[in-house]
Amino acid sequence: MKQKFNVITSTCVPIELENIDTDQIVPARYLKATTREGFGKLLFRDWRYHEDGTEVKDFVLNDPKYKGEILVAGKNFGSGSSREHAAWAIADYGFRVVISSFFADIHKNNELNNFVLPVVVSDGFLSHLFAAIRSDADTMVRVDVVNQSVTNLATGEQEHFDLNGYKKFCLMNGLDDIDFLVANRDKVAAYEDSRKQQNKDN
Repeated sequence: MKQKFNVITSTCVPIELENIDTDQIVPARYLKATTREGFGKLLFRDWRYHEDGTEVKDFVLNDPKYKGEILVAGKNFGSGSSREHAAWAIADYGFRVVISSFFADIHKNNELNNFVLPVVVSDGFLSHLFAAIRSDADTMVRVDVVNQSVTNLATGEQEHFDLNGYKKFCLMNGLDDIDFLVANRDKVAAYEDSRKQQNKDN
């Protein structure tokens, strides 16, 4: 069982770039790994480190003033290949929420499957949030999963975000797809029995 989602209030890590693709999130040379552990250190690997392994000082993940469980990214986040490793890296790094004004569909689903909540906001809300974080790195954002709302606590600006009902239930109860099936195995068994009975009656 995973950590349950309810209300997440956190500072943010901003990356004000559009069209961030999955190869930039996790470079292709790291895709041979088949387990999720340790991928956090590979998140934005080529932006975080020089070829000699030293840190790129002005990259946001290396700036100690930016921290938190929420990544705020420019429009069209997660485009490119469908590699799930990108979502693994985001989750393993410690982000629980990614806010953007548009996500590539496959990456969006990969995030949800890895207990990272993709929150889609308007371009205006995203622009104002970036501005607030630039002004004050301690800007807080509240993400209310129950009410599907996101609030910039620096300005009071709030928007509603869409969330699939099944995924919402799983996030709020800390269930992945397998956990969900196991939790409902009695219902599945009862349904199968009813189908068998219908087939006999026919």
